[in-house]
Amino acid sequence: MKIDTYLTFKLDDESFAINVEKVLSILEYTKITKVPNSPSYLKGAINLRGKVLPVIDLRIRFGLAPITITKNTVILVVILELDGSITQLGILVDAVHEVLEINDEMIMPTVTIGTRYKSEYINGLISHNDAFLMLIDLETVFTTEETNILASNIENITTEL
Repeated sequence: MKIDTYLTFKLDDESFAINVEKVLSILEYTKITKVPNSPSYLKGAINLRGKVLPVIDLRIRFGLAPITITKNTVILVVILELDGSITQLGILVDAVHEVLEINDEMIMPTVTIGTRYKSEYINGLISHNDAFLMLIDLETVFTTEETNILASNIENITTEL
């Protein structure tokens, strides 16, 4: 039995989880510099310790209404491994909840009927506190082509940050 640690968070009224190995840090919401002519889910970029970090509205990426910034809104700084290269992204989430240790036997397969999220984005479901957490596979949420587009859009604003 394998045990992994997951960070849980909210988007709209749904609960999600990602493996903490993918999370570098959790930042308070800060002003985001907009990127002209970028995909709708790219909110812009922030300066993170002297580096430009693209920030994604994960709600838009999942087909939900754009995020409404509240005191609970945070930016998760995550790492993705796509085609052998490591990419850092910031993802906006409504709120962070807790860190859970989950053994692989607790993970149930995803249901393809009635879900509004692409099933390839979800690695499984976990029953927790009378609800389900959806385990996100970040590498399938963003393709290599999309991260290259994000990188080229970010290069356009590097001098502004």
